Amino acid sequence: MLINYIKIAWKVLLRHPFYTFITLFGISLTLTVLMVLTSFLDHLFSSHYPETNRDRSLYIMLMVQRDSARSGRSSGPMSFQFLNKYAKTLKTPERVSIFSAFNSSNAYVGSQRIKLNTKFTDADFWRVMDFDFLEGKPYSEQNITNGDYVAVITDDFRKQYFPDATESAVGKDVEIENIHYKVIGVVKGSPVTRPITYADVYFPYTAPKSNYQRSDMRGGFMSILLAKNKSDLKAINDEFQDRINQIPLPIVENDNKYTYLEVKSEPYAANFIGQILDGGPGLKAILFGALAFILFMLLGLPALNLVNVNVSRIMERASEIGIRKAFGAPIQTLVWQFIVENIFITLIGGAIALLLTSGIIYFINSSGWIAYADLTINLSVFLISIFVCLIFGFLSGVLPALRMSRLSIADALKS
Repeated sequence: MLINYIKIAWKVLLRHPFYTFITLFGISLTLTVLMVLTSFLDHLFSSHYPETNRDRSLYIMLMVQRDSARSGRSSGPMSFQFLNKYAKTLKTPERVSIFSAFNSSNAYVGSQRIKLNTKFTDADFWRVMDFDFLEGKPYSEQNITNGDYVAVITDDFRKQYFPDATESAVGKDVEIENIHYKVIGVVKGSPVTRPITYADVYFPYTAPKSNYQRSDMRGGFMSILLAKNKSDLKAINDEFQDRINQIPLPIVENDNKYTYLEVKSEPYAANFIGQILDGGPGLKAILFGALAFILFMLLGLPALNLVNVNVSRIMERASEIGIRKAFGAPIQTLVWQFIVENIFITLIGGAIALLLTSGIIYFINSSGWIAYADLTINLSVFLISIFVCLIFGFLSGVLPALRMSRLSIADALKS
């Protein structure tokens, strides 16, 4: 029976090429947008180079301090000393890394200025992350202890600063903000959409201008807690929260008295979204309103348009429906047939969308709009796309099917 429905749907498609073109164009365009969006969200939140351990990592990105009336609030990254005391000493994680947000710097090649983003990290940063070292190696605990002026640079910065690609950059000198560093490693860069690992140059946290000696609770550093297994994440979070709960309150800093302290260790996506949700009810309303609007524009409107197209297409088959009803075909059979036909057409549109998405993703990755972009159609993106195809086909097919199946035999035969 299913094969017969698909054969009928194929014959209907061949009967009116223009209708078929309009239908497939609408389906494939909508699904292409959804697939590209899904691929981009996967690029943002899933485990990809060099953050391949996101699924077993907790992120400590933000400290929130509030006064007793909870009317005043101060939030931001933490100091190195705070994280070194309360995160680095945890016993449950496999490794703990402390690193700074990226900062702007300048380097010069002759009279040409190169704008840079730099980051201060500890040695564990290179063990928690999975960077590809094209040359050399990362700095070690010994380099940090010695206060060595060393740096790991990206391949892109290497091309700009050392134009001669035939010579190794390892061991050479780079001057950044009038300070000389020895290059000990060259890595393949991380996309700018991954702010945890994105930078052009990486320094040990003991390098000048890192301010790692600050004794305040707040500063410019964040931390990652890497678990041995995903099942350890809860235990790690419990241990960290227990440490935070032991901090004496209230805290007085810069003439401000804070009675409440909140520091979370969360998975990457929860941390990213949580910072938006913590922005207050106004920001929440904007976020959810924008999401609802985007979903309606991407899925709702095309589905409504496709419903109208499907109604017109199915109305042409009123006489066929009338005859089948006259011979005793039940409503459920007719509804099921039109839904199967519509899902079949949607899957054809999905296949076209898959080809279009591959081309668009290739263009985005090779265009340089996002440095080191690595958008892909992996298994999760593909399965989500198939699911969206089925939902889209069902939504746009069920209403016309119900309408046609409820036509009386006389009305159907008249049309």
